[in-house]
Amino acid sequence: MTEKQINLSARLKRLGFTKGYQIKLYGEVFELVSEPILMADNVVLVDAVERKSGLSRRVRIPLPIVNMASAA
Repeated sequence: MTEKQINLSARLKRLGFTKGYQIKLYGEVFELVSEPILMADNVVLVDAVERKSGLSRRVRIPLPIVNMASAA
C-alpha cells in the first residue's frame, strides 16, 4: 500500500469504518466485520453484515466520505 492509501485507511477508521462498528448506509444498518478495503483511489469497500437480514455483504463506502477522508 502507498502512503496515501495508508493515510486514507487510517482516516476512514477514525470516522468509524472499522471492524466492530455499526453504520447506516443506503438505508440499511450494517455491523462492520472488516477494515476498509482499498480497491482504487476512489473505491473503498468494507465487509459487513446487514443487521435486519443477517446477510453478509461487501459495501462500498460512499464517494463523498472517501473524498472527505482523502482531503483531510
